[in-house]
Amino acid sequence: MTDTDKAGNLLAQIPKGEGKAPPPVHLWNPDFCGDIDMRIARDGTWYYMGTPIGRKPMVKLFSTIIRRDGDKYVLVTPVEMVGIQVDDAPFVAVSLQVEGAGEAQVLRFITNVEDEVVAGSEHPLRVELDALTEEPAPYLLVRTNLEALVHRNVFYQLVELAVVREIDGKAWLGVWSSGEFFPIGPQPD
Repeated sequence: MTDTDKAGNLLAQIPKGEGKAPPPVHLWNPDFCGDIDMRIARDGTWYYMGTPIGRKPMVKLFSTIIRRDGDKYVLVTPVEMVGIQVDDAPFVAVSLQVEGAGEAQVLRFITNVEDEVVAGSEHPLRVELDALTEEPAPYLLVRTNLEALVHRNVFYQLVELAVVREIDGKAWLGVWSSGEFFPIGPQPD
């Protein structure tokens, strides 16, 4: 079976969703059929056989059947599972809506595939620092084991919203959402 056949067959096997929730990929355990030449770049662009997938509805459809098993990303249907490559995170948080202020503040993120995610205990924000450059890389948990890289412009919005809070005797900059405090980084001296 060629990669083209695998991708075409995969599309035909995706169950039609009745609501907005993604299909229950965590319940599906079909045979692994190998890797296909599909990649999600760090900027959220999906590629098939080296060519960007230009049809947004197709990208959105594929985004509903992605799952992470350990360090491997797969697209899964009830009858087939194929491996794909993800450069960083499968989604990118591209916009932010802020409601309220202070500890009552709610941060609603929109991803590149139009998922809406409210940061909170079920969808935490975290920031990794690059060991060499110390550049921050912020992430938001979108679904089980799947994160969105927070776009640089959105991260700047978070920094503008940041407040100082003491954690374990150290001052941290961070943001509130849904009653949770998410540290962005230590407060500069």
